[in-house]
Amino acid sequence: MVNLRIPGPTPVPVEVAQAGAAPMINHRGPEFAAMAARTTEGVKKVYQTTNDVVTLSASGTGAMEAAVVNLMAPGEEVLVVSIGEFGDRFMNLVKIYGGKLTELKFDPGLAADVNKIEDALKKNPAIKTVFITHNETSTGVTNPILPDLAKVVHARDGGVLIVDAISSLSSVPVKTDEWDLDVVLSGSQKGWMTAPGLAFVSMNERAWAKAAANPQPRFYFDLKRHLDSLKSGQTPWTPAVSVWFQLDKSLELMLAEGLDQIFARHHRLASKVRNGAKAMGLKLLASEGVESDTVTAIRVPEGLNGDEIIKTAIKEYDTVFAGGQGGLKGKIIRFGHLGYVTDSDIDAGLDALKGSLAKVGFKA
Repeated sequence: MVNLRIPGPTPVPVEVAQAGAAPMINHRGPEFAAMAARTTEGVKKVYQTTNDVVTLSASGTGAMEAAVVNLMAPGEEVLVVSIGEFGDRFMNLVKIYGGKLTELKFDPGLAADVNKIEDALKKNPAIKTVFITHNETSTGVTNPILPDLAKVVHARDGGVLIVDAISSLSSVPVKTDEWDLDVVLSGSQKGWMTAPGLAFVSMNERAWAKAAANPQPRFYFDLKRHLDSLKSGQTPWTPAVSVWFQLDKSLELMLAEGLDQIFARHHRLASKVRNGAKAMGLKLLASEGVESDTVTAIRVPEGLNGDEIIKTAIKEYDTVFAGGQGGLKGKIIRFGHLGYVTDSDIDAGLDALKGSLAKVGFKA
C-alpha cells in the first residue's frame, strides 16, 4: 500500500471511504437536510466557533475565491500577506476581481511579522481588508500572529481579516471566536480525513455586513445564497453528496478522538519528522519556532536533485513525497503529516526518505 506523505489530498480512513460509497439520496430531501445540519454543527465545533459556517462543493481554492468575491469590492484597496505560493494565490484572485492590491511578501521559511503588517496598513489608511495564510504548505510554516493581527485589523474602522486555514484547521489549533477571526477557510482534503470536494467558510457579523454592502457580482460562490439554503436543509446548487457522506463519518471520528488529542498527535508526529530529518543531517526550510505541524519542508542537500529523490521514494519504497512549488521547485521535499496519520506511517516515511537519499548518493 502506498504511503501518501503529501500535504493533501491526505489518506482517508477505510470507514470514511466506505461511507462515501453509500447509495445516493435526494439532495432536496429530509435525509440530506439532516446530514447538512449535523455536519454544519460538527464543523463549527472543529472551527471553535458559534459563527455561521457554510459548506461549498469546491476545492480550497473555491473557498479562497468565495472570500474574495464576497468580501472585496471592485476597485477596493486590500492587503495580501504572503509567506508562500498560497498567499500568492490570494494576490492573483484579488487582481482578477479588480482589487487594488498592496502586497507584503516574506521570504520562504519565514512567518509574517505583525509589526511590518501594521506599518503597511499605516501607509495606506484606505485598506480595510486583509488576507493572510495561516499555514503555508509550500514552505512548511505556520503563522503564529493571528490573534495579534486580528486586533491590528479591527483597530481600523470596518477592518476585516480573512484567513486561509485550509491546511491548518482540524490539525492544529484555530480558535476562530477567541481570536476574533472574521472569515476562516478550510478544505475537506486536508486534516478532515475526507476526499477532496468540500470547502468551508465561516463568517462573523462583521464579514456578513461587509458582504451585504459589496457590489461585486457573484453567483455560484454567493455565500448568502448558501446560508439561506442551509436554513431549509439544502444547498443552492447540487452538492457533492458522496463527499458529504464521508465528512459526516470523519467528523464522528474526529470528535470522538477530541480536538486536544488531535492537536497533540499532530504536534508529536511533526516533531518526529523534524527530528528524524535533522538526524539524517538534513536542514529544514522553516525558521525555528514557526515550523508547521502539518507538513515539513526539507531542504534538498547541495548537489542533489529533489525530483530524483521523490521518484526514488515512489519506485523503491512506495512512498509519495511532494516537491517544491514555484521558486522552490527541486529545492525542497515536503513531507506531509496531517489528518489520518500514525506513528508507523511516519516511521515508514522517514525510512523511505533515508533510503532514497542514500540511493541518489547522499552522505551525511
